[in-house]
Amino acid sequence: MTPDEVLAQLRREPDVEAPDLVAVDATDRLLLDTAGDLTGQRVVVVDDAYGALTLGAVAAGARDVRVAQDLLVGERALALNAERTGLSGTHRPGSLDAALFDGATLVLARAPKAFDALRELTELAAAAAAPDVTVLVGGRVKHMTLGMNDVLRTGFAEVSATLARQKSRVLVARGPRPGVAPSFPRCRHDDALDLDVCAHGAAFAGARVDEGTRLLVAALDAAAPDARTALDLGCGTGVLAAVLARSRPDLEVTATDQSAAAVASARATLARAGLERVRVLRDDAAATVPDASVDLVVCNPPFHLGAAVVTAAADRLFAAAARVLRPGGELWAVYNNRLPHRAALRRLVGPTRAAAHDRRFTVTVSTRR
Repeated sequence: MTPDEVLAQLRREPDVEAPDLVAVDATDRLLLDTAGDLTGQRVVVVDDAYGALTLGAVAAGARDVRVAQDLLVGERALALNAERTGLSGTHRPGSLDAALFDGATLVLARAPKAFDALRELTELAAAAAAPDVTVLVGGRVKHMTLGMNDVLRTGFAEVSATLARQKSRVLVARGPRPGVAPSFPRCRHDDALDLDVCAHGAAFAGARVDEGTRLLVAALDAAAPDARTALDLGCGTGVLAAVLARSRPDLEVTATDQSAAAVASARATLARAGLERVRVLRDDAAATVPDASVDLVVCNPPFHLGAAVVTAAADRLFAAAARVLRPGGELWAVYNNRLPHRAALRRLVGPTRAAAHDRRFTVTVSTRR
């Protein structure tokens, strides 16, 4: 099959499907077109949304395609699309590390939202890829800034940009600079919590503690005092899991997140604190946690899906909390005051009351019916 024939078969499954949502967009197509002849190329793909870059590169003749995807739903969509197109087994999934980039001649990447995520990719590609590597980073024009060029220049001597096409653009980097070394995860000591917080580039909030998490931490002494098991749902860098495990030595704590960067960051944070007993899982909405098995869930849910402010991601986590909580168990959540989560918490979990608030955030406790 030609690349166009492959791309025409791709779907978003298991992610949300809707008439106005696509599995292949203009950025995917521009990246593949900019790459040109892929015959024999050793390709690394970073954060392929649903498999367009990976399977498009395979169909165009790439001989060694390695893929790192931060979100678990993206991995699953790629696997389903590879099966759908008869291309299963033609790529190698991996972690975002130096081994992934070893000897690569081409890197195809969707532009990340966070500069640190681009910085981590830049360091790894410059340190481990082939000397003649070309790095292509594509995104929507409205989400790309000149600062991205500056980040790429920390690792590469030549950085340029393509002309825009269908509101997308690609940054092109060549000539790895000598002496560039990977620097992630980066750790920073938080004085208020007396905790070293470690973060990979794509982890939410990086190595700092966001204000919503601080408000929830301050309220946790009152959370389910008789709990024997706890779950940090959407754990990010693992701050909540670390606070719970450190303050309650007899509490069995699990932390889950669907982001590979979050899971790696949480493991680093917990290891730095000597809390390796906390179990950290890469999981989508606690899918592998048994029903009615947890006494306490803590959650600082995301309020963005891509660039849009939506409630769907939080509602999925609230529903997951309801499933894993035992009757009488508690969900302690924090969210921005302007978001209408309290009604959803009552509907999905049970009776809900405010436990703390400030000018921006509210902490609620919901009791499982």
